[in-house]
Amino acid sequence: MARLELNEKEKKMYAEQLSVVLDYVEMLNEVNTDGVEETCQVTGLEDVVRSDKVEECPPDVEEKIIGNFPEKLGNLLKVRAVFSEET
Repeated sequence: MARLELNEKEKKMYAEQLSVVLDYVEMLNEVNTDGVEETCQVTGLEDVVRSDKVEECPPDVEEKIIGNFPEKLGNLLKVRAVFSEET
């Protein structure tokens, strides 16, 4: 943040905002949290994921899938780029 180029008006505005934030943090430091268990979320929701599982495809089914795919190179299927601007 030290490299931000701010004019005097912006410096004053951000200094005031930062002061308010620091005052709030100081106020929170006064709260007695003895015996309060740490938490990173309070909803009780959990991320449910499954591990990847490789399943073999019967050769005849594999041939049908590859045969129906518009663009391919051998057994590799060509798809549109996801992370570039190409279509």
